[in-house]
Order: sequence, then C-alpha cells, then structure tokens
Amino acid sequence: MSARPIQPDGARGAGEAGRRTATATGVDPRWQAAGRLVLPTSELREVARLLRRQVVQLVRRHGQGYVQQGLGAAELFASLYFHEAAIDPAEPRWPRRDRCILSTAHNSALFHAALALRGMIPEADLAGYVVDGSALEINVSERLGPVVEGTFGSLGQGVSAAAGMALASRLSGGDWRVNVILGDGELEEGQVWEAAMFAGSQKLGNLCVILDLNWMQVEGHTDQVLKLAPIADKWRAFGWQAIEVDGHDLDALVAAFGLARANRAQPTILIATTVPGKGVRALEGVISHNARLPADLADAALAELEAPHA
Repeated sequence: MSARPIQPDGARGAGEAGRRTATATGVDPRWQAAGRLVLPTSELREVARLLRRQVVQLVRRHGQGYVQQGLGAAELFASLYFHEAAIDPAEPRWPRRDRCILSTAHNSALFHAALALRGMIPEADLAGYVVDGSALEINVSERLGPVVEGTFGSLGQGVSAAAGMALASRLSGGDWRVNVILGDGELEEGQVWEAAMFAGSQKLGNLCVILDLNWMQVEGHTDQVLKLAPIADKWRAFGWQAIEVDGHDLDALVAAFGLARANRAQPTILIATTVPGKGVRALEGVISHNARLPADLADAALAELEAPHA
C-alpha cells in the first residue's frame, strides 16, 4: 500500500466537517474520507483482497452463508465504494452523497465488510453479523441505520427505488448519482423491466446499474430457470447504455464507471461477469447460492487470501 495520501474529489467533498476519520482498528484512515476517493487500481486490488478475507471470516462463524456471491463481487464493491461513489462515512445522510442500493440484499457479508472498511460502520460491529437480534442481518435492512438506503430483501425491487431516487435528484437540482447492484437472477422479475423502461424513457443519465452476472441463483445456473441472453441488447432496447465488462478487471470497471458518468442522456448498466467463489481455488466456479463453509475450508481460504498479491 502506498503511503501517498488520497485526496477526495474536491468538487463533491463535504468540507472539513465531513473529513473526520474513524478509529476502527486496522482500517486505513484514507479510506474513511468524504467524497470520491478515486483510489488507483493497485490499491483497489488490496481492498478487494481484504473484502474477500472478511467475507470468509464472517461466513466461517456460522459454517454456511452467501460466501460465493461475496467472493465473486469483491471488485464490484471495491470499485464502487472506494473509487466511484461520493459518500461521507462521518455523515451518512450527507444530502449530496451518491446513493448506493444493494438490490441483492442477501450479499450481506460483502456489503457489511465494505461498510466497515470504508468506515461507515464500526469494524467491531461485524462481530454481530447474523447474530440473533443484531442489525447486521443475513438480508441487509434499514435496521442497520442511515448507511442503508433501503430494504430490498424481496429481489427485483432495487432498480425501481433507484430510478425514483435518480429522478428525485434531477427534479431537486441535485448533482448526486444513484448506483444499484443487481443480481442476474433478478432479471427474471418483471418489476426490473418496468423500472428499466421508466428510466430509459426519462433519460436518467445519473443512474447506473451494476449487474453481478455470475449465472447463479437458488435453483442453480440461471439458464436452468430462464434464458437471460442477450442481456445487453435487451437493456439497449429500453434506452440504456450497456457496457459489458470483466467483473474482476478493476481497470475495466473504473473505465466503465467513467463512461457511465460521462453519458448524461442515458442510464447505464455495467454488465459485469463474475466468478462465484473468486480468489479461493477450491470455491471458484462452484454454483451454490447458500454455501456450506466448514472450518477447514475456511482456514485454507484465509491462508490463500493472506498474501497481498492473492
């Protein structure tokens, strides 16, 4: 990790009041600054590695969970929360923040790990993940507080809420953007396409959907349920800019987010192909929506993810 300070995007920062840093153990204070961090990809790779380790640690405690999705989407969360989105960990309701929607609410281990690493929740709170009565639930909900923009435990709802927020930004004269992480299985929900048609018709150029295309849902491979292809053509037909990208290529993800911001006339969908279990050889490519993670496999995964170059 470079010791060079990372300056947030000054045009969208929250001022000195928003630049307080938290004191969570082991968290780089630069990652807790207000605004867009714009970390270089070399540091985003380290963020993704740390997120993967935390996903394994969180799921390990219970021996089962959404580990495959968490490992697979680490680069998506790293590029969104540590490069693209303008947010202020010290002021989660900062009016000019970019809204980040997790439509795949079950990908909670990765989501909570990203919030803790970004300084949006105390790192110590992760000890309560999926503990009875804890706000860190298996499906992310607003019980966690203002760091969660909405509860989307019923799949397919995230794009609808995001489209409404994007329209609200425009009508209020705001400059904030709305990003939503969507699961490929959610494309089987009609509500997604109603929202897509609305956003395309309204030309919501401040809306970006990040599709986690891992071809996995509860019943197995998505093609066993419904054929999704051609995905890009369908979104383009609804008036969207569709960008297909390797979901593990951070340079490509950063460039794709840049194209999304530059297109003010259309909403954008980043169709990011990811591999379930990415980063752990024994888990890569294994389709298991709610996977068992015995202690010996978890220990081996943590060892594999230990080195910074992993």
